[in-house]
Amino acid sequence: MLCNPMVYKQKGGATMVRTQVYLTENQRNELARIAQALGKKQSEIIREGIDLVIERSRRNSKENALREAVGMWKDRNDLPDFEKIRKEWDRF
Repeated sequence: MLCNPMVYKQKGGATMVRTQVYLTENQRNELARIAQALGKKQSEIIREGIDLVIERSRRNSKENALREAVGMWKDRNDLPDFEKIRKEWDRF
């Protein structure tokens, strides 16, 4: 069985894949400063930043889906009277 040379390490059950990223000089300097201040490796800070971007993207996708769904039943006349149903439930 051949092994992908870029997959090199397991951390907490997650496979780590080596990659290369180009940073501006300012980004590199700020990253080094932040890593030193937090006592973390630069690679750890980069992974945390990527996780934040992924989470924001997922959150935005969910919010967009909800926005698109608003009012999707407004023109339907084949649905039950939900106000009447809710009032019946409130009696109990």
